[in-house]
Amino acid sequence: MANRTWAVFSKPWAALPPDELGPLINRMGFTAAEIPVRDGAYLTPVSVPERLAGFVGQLADHGVHVISVASEPTEPVLAACAEAGVPLLRVMAPIGAGGYHASTQRLRSQWESIAPLLERYRVNLGIQPHHGAFVSTVLGLLELIKDLPDQFRVVWDAGHDALAGENPADTLEQAGDRLGLVNLKNAEYRRSAESPDAAARYRTWFGPGDQGMADWPLIMEALHRIDYRGPICLTAQYTDLSPEQVAIQAGADLTWARSFD
Repeated sequence: MANRTWAVFSKPWAALPPDELGPLINRMGFTAAEIPVRDGAYLTPVSVPERLAGFVGQLADHGVHVISVASEPTEPVLAACAEAGVPLLRVMAPIGAGGYHASTQRLRSQWESIAPLLERYRVNLGIQPHHGAFVSTVLGLLELIKDLPDQFRVVWDAGHDALAGENPADTLEQAGDRLGLVNLKNAEYRRSAESPDAAARYRTWFGPGDQGMADWPLIMEALHRIDYRGPICLTAQYTDLSPEQVAIQAGADLTWARSFD
């Protein structure tokens, strides 16, 4: 798609100031980014009200558009997103020690309480499925945000969709008009190194776009079928790679992904 926005999640380079991050993103071939707002990053929950707009403006000077931030949906963060023109804040839906139902009831209550803030600041809340101790499926998220305003969106993630054993052609269609962002990564389960007589244990491994359980060509075909015209974000998550190696691999994966668009 000629006008597609291709973004990268800048977490591997979270400490970089914008005048260093922008050129790096350019060199990788991206024109947009998702920015982490977390303790230890250049932008923190404490500093973001004063820094985000300037950060976004400086990235724009390098031709990089900020499509979203990854942070907690507090009012100061949402207000900063509104001021900076960032349309989406990405979160996940954790399942705590109290179990699934207690956790989802708590999340639902929290999200109902911030719905007026999302409307006031005109910022969407993008919720991403995540394998493990989170709501891991699109259908689970849709049930959780049922009847909430349109500002509650699904952030579809190729790697976690695959780890959950889902069919991307189905889950992308299931997201429907709640689909707010598509993340591309690839992942698989690998057996942990243990003694031969130990019980089998598996860990997740994140690798290049053409290695893992997520079928990127099939995903791109499905996106065309549902006529998804929104941004695609390569999350730049690779097991055991340095930030310098991540930049090289993310650029290569971008070239490969774009060949199917």
